[in-house]
Amino acid sequence: MIAVPADVVPGRNPAGQEQDPGEAGLGPRARLRPSLAAVYRAQLSRARVARVPLLFVATFQSVGILVMMRGVVDHTGEAESVVAGATVLVVAFVALNLLAQYFGQLRASGGLDHYATLPVPPAAVVLGAASAYASFTVPGTVVTGVFGCLLFGLPMAHLWVVLAVIPLAGAALSGLGAACGLLAPRPELATLLGQLGMSAALLLGVLPADRMPEPVRLARDLLPSTYGVEALARSFAARPDWAFVAGDLAVCAAVGAASLAAATWAYRRAAVR
Repeated sequence: MIAVPADVVPGRNPAGQEQDPGEAGLGPRARLRPSLAAVYRAQLSRARVARVPLLFVATFQSVGILVMMRGVVDHTGEAESVVAGATVLVVAFVALNLLAQYFGQLRASGGLDHYATLPVPPAAVVLGAASAYASFTVPGTVVTGVFGCLLFGLPMAHLWVVLAVIPLAGAALSGLGAACGLLAPRPELATLLGQLGMSAALLLGVLPADRMPEPVRLARDLLPSTYGVEALARSFAARPDWAFVAGDLAVCAAVGAASLAAATWAYRRAAVR
């Protein structure tokens, strides 16, 4: 159950007193910020208990890919792409794959009916869950980034860029994962879509772009996490071009806003059925 602050509940003021119906009309709309905070705390608490083993798997998977690629990649530019792709893959595993499964199971089990009874706007449910799952990836993402830099001998002076990549790439991938879970007619299909999305992030994000054929490069440009990978890879340069880094992050933010809006629409659509 999610504890919703008193100032979110229609018909009550922040002090918990009943409002005058004539003054409030049908009751004020629930405010987004306190609703979002309540959903975020509840989801983060749930994820902390249920997802720690899976976060370990996601981190171990990315570290294993780095070790495997160490024997294949010997060019500095390619190493930057491999480390950035493996680091963002942790975000993809949790924010896209697990969130697709979560919303797919929530829809199939009737859990959306519980959220529909809460005085919170649909955007708060989607954004709260997405933010919690993206936040949950921080430890594994940082560990993977540091390990990759040490393994490939990359500078860590600008590794702080990963702290911008996590929320922006996490928003884009979380929105996509939530939309897949909410639109899939069966939870098994939601799981399949999440797995396919994570596989795309693995193949298109970790492998160096210059080794891909042109059609695959075009598909790579359509993947939301690509721009987070590019921004992080550019930061490994001795003198990063910050204009390009900022541009990649801006594209990632725009895609994230669009995907979260699509997920909110999917939530409204699923909740009324």
